[in-house]
This record gives sequence, structure tokens and C-alpha cells, in this order.
Amino acid sequence: MEIKITTKQLLMVLLILSWIIFIGLCVEAGGLLSNTVYALTLNPAAAKSYWMGADLSNLLQYDRGYFLVQTFFMIVVAVLKALMFDRIIRTLHNKKLNMAKPFNKDLTRFVSLISYMALAIGFFCMWGNKYAEWLTQQHVNMPDIHLLGLEGASIWMFMGVILLVIAQIFKRGIEIQTENELTV
Repeated sequence: MEIKITTKQLLMVLLILSWIIFIGLCVEAGGLLSNTVYALTLNPAAAKSYWMGADLSNLLQYDRGYFLVQTFFMIVVAVLKALMFDRIIRTLHNKKLNMAKPFNKDLTRFVSLISYMALAIGFFCMWGNKYAEWLTQQHVNMPDIHLLGLEGASIWMFMGVILLVIAQIFKRGIEIQTENELTV
């Protein structure tokens, strides 16, 4: 017995998975933001058990500004990831993927935007990592990078560059498709 999955079914599964990931990323971004505000304004002891078990109490005791900058990097990365999946959901939901004519401006714009977002995530992860390393050099006890949500900077940049190349290929495909339509 052979099971065949159509492109339409696969896109529906991807849409559902994207929704699940998007909701998780929104919870993460909201948790980071609310924990930061809570630790800075109401209860500094909350930094001891920051989001996902990261202990940022030493950083908050060392300097509130440094705490704010480090959490800023974490929040920006989480928000960019959520925005990326928001864009994916919108594209899948609005059915902008036309398989009859795959080279279209909407898809090229989508891939370009996702590539820029991946590059931005990579840069903010890298800056957040460098900042955490600098804080460690200042003798501030910092949690591991994976607890800060800033791991994988090189992977995000790699993915961004690959998607940027794919966007340029799609752009060239549109040019060739337009030339072929004009010659007929």
C-alpha cells in the first residue's frame, strides 16, 4: 500500500506546525518581556529564576543597565523569530504559493524578507553572545548561552545567506519567465 501526500496536504501540515511554533515563540517573547519588566520594577529577586531557568540575578545586582541590554538582545531575538513565523503563516494562509507559477514577486519578496530576518536574528544572537562574554570577563556570573536563547548565531546567518541566494534565483526566474511570456 502506497501513501501519497499531495502538495496541498503537505502545505496544510506545515501551516499547522507553523502555528504551533508561532504560539510557542510568542509565549517565549512575552515571557522574556514580562520577566524583564517584573525583575526591573517589582521584584529584583525574580532575576534568580528568569525565563527558562536562567539565573540573571548576578547581572541585575552588578548593573541594571547591563541587565537591560542583555535582556534586550534576548527579547529582540525572540520577537524576530515570532515575526518570521507570523510571515510564514500569512504566506501559507493567504495561499500565495502558486505551484502553477512558482516564480512570482510575492514569493520572492517572502523569501527575501525571511532571509533578512534570519540574518538579523543571527546578528543579534552574535551581539548578545559577545555581550555575555564581555560580562563574564567583567567577573559577572552568566548562565549558558542556550539558556539565554542566543545560541546558533552562525546557523541563523548561514540560513539567511542561503535564503538570500534562493531569493536572487527566484528573482532571475521571474525575469526569465517574463521574457518568455513576451516572446510568445
